[in-house]
Amino acid sequence: MQCPECGSTNIRKNGHRRGKQNHICADCQRQFIEDYQLHLGYPDEFKRECLQMYANGMGFRGIERIKGVHHTTVISWVKAVGKHLPDAYDPYQISQVGELDKLETFVGSKKNKIWLWTAVDHFCKGILGWVLSGDHSAETFKLLWAIVATWKCYFYVTVRVALPKALGWSVYPGFIPEGAQIVSKTYMTRVEGENTRLRHYLAHLHRKTLCYSKSVEMLGHSIRLLIHYLNFGDVPVPQRS
Repeated sequence: MQCPECGSTNIRKNGHRRGKQNHICADCQRQFIEDYQLHLGYPDEFKRECLQMYANGMGFRGIERIKGVHHTTVISWVKAVGKHLPDAYDPYQISQVGELDKLETFVGSKKNKIWLWTAVDHFCKGILGWVLSGDHSAETFKLLWAIVATWKCYFYVTVRVALPKALGWSVYPGFIPEGAQIVSKTYMTRVEGENTRLRHYLAHLHRKTLCYSKSVEMLGHSIRLLIHYLNFGDVPVPQRS
């Protein structure tokens, strides 16, 4: 017998679930039943409902309590969908003004801080590009700028983001052409609103929450799913491999 998560054969019996023998992987702690294919047979509409609940702020265990599906199954659906969603979307029109900002969260524990950089078109709803990283340095912003630079906006609205004092300069001027940066909180209502929506809809990003990601990879899949949901009003359904 192999673990459906990591493929390990280091498996132990772990009680019963719904009258069937439950097992646990000693390596990754994934719990499953031997007749696992029964759990892959949920109809698409059921999967969609679970993923929509997740994208509307409910945690995995909350979905488990309401829908009766194991939380690790919902996690596997989020991973399956997130792997195929992009980190950026093309603007609906030629962007004239871009807004750039970041929000702070954590993975595993509140000591392990993670920053999410986001980019939006000032005149259009929706996050168009984002980068997730353990720091907010120029090296991280360079990944987002590779996306945003293709928009060729007339102006980019930001707040001032300083690197450590030893480096002595801010992040944005190192990338944004001279004269094209506007440093202002007043004109950042679009990106701040989008970041607030992320915190509102995704339990992992709530400021005070018991829900949190145990890996940056899982947080990335969750953000891809949520941004897709906010941009298009629906969630993709994972298919059997």
